[in-house]
Amino acid sequence: MCQLAKRGLATAVICSDAYAALAKTQARVFGVPELPLLIVPHPVGGLAAQQVQQRALMLMPQLLQLIAMAAQ
Repeated sequence: MCQLAKRGLATAVICSDAYAALAKTQARVFGVPELPLLIVPHPVGGLAAQQVQQRALMLMPQLLQLIAMAAQ
């Protein structure tokens, strides 16, 4: 993702809150400290499809905001 962001492509990373600090650190280390993170509650693995869908829906406002910013 960092390489895509460096090339000017709109990117974001979806990660669970348990890995948010690691994701922020990695983005900074790879030279893209402003890389948007879409954070969902941990865990994601082992959830029923409906639970994953609910978490995805929680991210929609953030995702739409990022899309709108990228379109400008």
